[in-house]
Amino acid sequence: MIEWQSEAALLSSRPFGENGVIIEVFSALHGRHAGVVRGGASRKIAPVLQPGAQLSVAWKARLESHLGSFTVEPIRSRAAIAMGDRLALAGLNAVCGLLTMVLPEREAHGPLYERTIALLDLLGQSEVWPLAYLRWEQALLEEMGFGLDLSACAVRGVNEDLIYVSPKSGRAVSREAAGEWADRMLPLPPVLAGKGDASNAEISKALGTTGYFIEHRLIKSLGERSMTGARARLVDAIRRA
Repeated sequence: MIEWQSEAALLSSRPFGENGVIIEVFSALHGRHAGVVRGGASRKIAPVLQPGAQLSVAWKARLESHLGSFTVEPIRSRAAIAMGDRLALAGLNAVCGLLTMVLPEREAHGPLYERTIALLDLLGQSEVWPLAYLRWEQALLEEMGFGLDLSACAVRGVNEDLIYVSPKSGRAVSREAAGEWADRMLPLPPVLAGKGDASNAEISKALGTTGYFIEHRLIKSLGERSMTGARARLVDAIRRA
């Protein structure tokens, strides 16, 4: 028998059999990991198994390759915050949806896990959450091997007047270096380069650029998949907030 215990964030759940559910969780050491919760559809356990919930989980299976089963204990629920705030709900769905889509199964991503928990703990704080989410998307790209290099112009090496990002390389490009190719470049708002706070409009513009790399680089590298609609709803909520 193979067993482990950990804290984890619940990403998704779906029915299994008459009264069970299959859940996917994200933990620091075990990454995205699935398992069956027996009786998970019961009135006692179902309210605990909401996306974004912080759980203490114990997984066991006869063989490592098996789906296995979870027993769960609640640590922190984020459902009430999400249900009472349009931006928080959109954010929770976007984070869980993206992680479910892009994380490889059973592969540790400790730094990303810590950043994810820190982001989820900010849900409901609408004045700081959009910027925190942008930073999280940048960290997600970095962790998955598609990080943006915005330190200097990819063409001339200068670090002044950087206003574009190359859609091919993910590197910054200056106004002068872009020349006639400017209309093919992605915008580089100052907030994307880490220059302080920004309005939600500027953050939305920056999310357009990170979203390009998530959709056309990260997700495409995983096969024929499409960007989760939850993210588009989040960007719209940030724009309207």
